[in-house]
Amino acid sequence: MLKNKTAFTMIELVFVIVTMGIIAAVAIPRLQNDSRQEAIDQVLSDIRYAQHLALTDDVTNPANPNWQRAFWGIRFVNDGGQWIYSIGSDKNLGGNFDGNEYAIDSLSGLPMNGNNTAANPSVSPRTKLFKKGVTNVTFGGAGCAAAPQHIGFDRLGRPHQSYFGSTSPDYSSVLTNTCDITFTHPSGNFVIRINPETGYAFETSQPDM
Repeated sequence: MLKNKTAFTMIELVFVIVTMGIIAAVAIPRLQNDSRQEAIDQVLSDIRYAQHLALTDDVTNPANPNWQRAFWGIRFVNDGGQWIYSIGSDKNLGGNFDGNEYAIDSLSGLPMNGNNTAANPSVSPRTKLFKKGVTNVTFGGAGCAAAPQHIGFDRLGRPHQSYFGSTSPDYSSVLTNTCDITFTHPSGNFVIRINPETGYAFETSQPDM
């Protein structure tokens, strides 16, 4: 006696494929938007973290004319086409972050070293900005030059650019106008603005508090 066998009909298979396509079409843009917002929140949080470190760690040293190089700051780097960033203080005044000069990510306990570490698992995953979908970072606005792509903060929380090469404590690197950092993202570019004097950072599509 033959047993009845059940199987999907061609119409049912087509219906399932179409349904999965609709779900994917709805879900993928949502995931991209989520990664965009995560990137905005993360960068804002870490810019403020760098400023917080500067406010709590006064690096002023009148005995050394290069001391401004030690400002706590955040630096964005294109590492082989992958955008990453690092947070640190150039304590040895060598003109770069290295060794134990990086901030520590309080969540992972790992150094926030985004310097040539796109594939390095021993650094904070927060530094790998490309994993949030960011494909380019550009500096501009009235107060920021296109390069170098870093912002530091003094003991008063004021933002500075081009302070790594400082050879005299004259605060000439302090921003006197707004700095706009533009991030390229597949679901829409976003701009983080840093105000002069206060160093307050915000995403420009949100109200400036």
